[in-house]
Amino acid sequence: MYSKKIIVALDSKDLSRTIKLVNSLKKEVYAFKIGYQFFYNFGLVGYKKIYSICPKIFLDLKLHDIPNTVEKGLEALVKMKPLFTTIHISGGDEMMLISGSNKKKTKILGVSVLTSLNSDQTKKYYNQKNISELVKKFSQAAKKNKLDGVVCSPKEIKYIRKKIGKNFIIVTPGIRINNKIKADDQKRVETPKKAIELGANFLVIGRPITESKNPLKVLKELNKELS
Repeated sequence: MYSKKIIVALDSKDLSRTIKLVNSLKKEVYAFKIGYQFFYNFGLVGYKKIYSICPKIFLDLKLHDIPNTVEKGLEALVKMKPLFTTIHISGGDEMMLISGSNKKKTKILGVSVLTSLNSDQTKKYYNQKNISELVKKFSQAAKKNKLDGVVCSPKEIKYIRKKIGKNFIIVTPGIRINNKIKADDQKRVETPKKAIELGANFLVIGRPITESKNPLKVLKELNKELS
């Protein structure tokens, strides 16, 4: 039996199709990710429908606001009992510390630098062209402020593992399969096997699975590869 490491992203505006997909994949996933598109279309009702089929949910809403607002938002989110939820590390120390101190069973992950950004964009908006250094800095801040882990691209995993250690959750999007690692809207990408070898705990994979002709077959093949 292999250890499941894949979180399938449910980025969809078709609820009936998504429910069918969840029923098909539920035995082969670690969890399902619910983000903006699904949650803003179907809200708590849609969330509960997915939760009733598979309660292992990564609720990826990337909270980013003043500390009090994020604190109150998290109080509401943890009642929904997701495995993970996310806040932006760039929200600052106080926002992270409140978030890290006010959790129950839900793990709070810090979003480092979006995988859609390249070095030109990080230079423009963070005044740092070296993305790895920026993510490493953000990850150290996340750990110091009691978050449970980070979301980062595959390209920064080894730097975080080296700096932060093994007892820190790394969830990695930007995964492309069948050696199709050409960047699209995600600039910093890698294959599943390489990302796990670098030290990721879990991989978020959406379109390569959900838009394939046979999502279950693709997921099973990935699980075997990662085992």
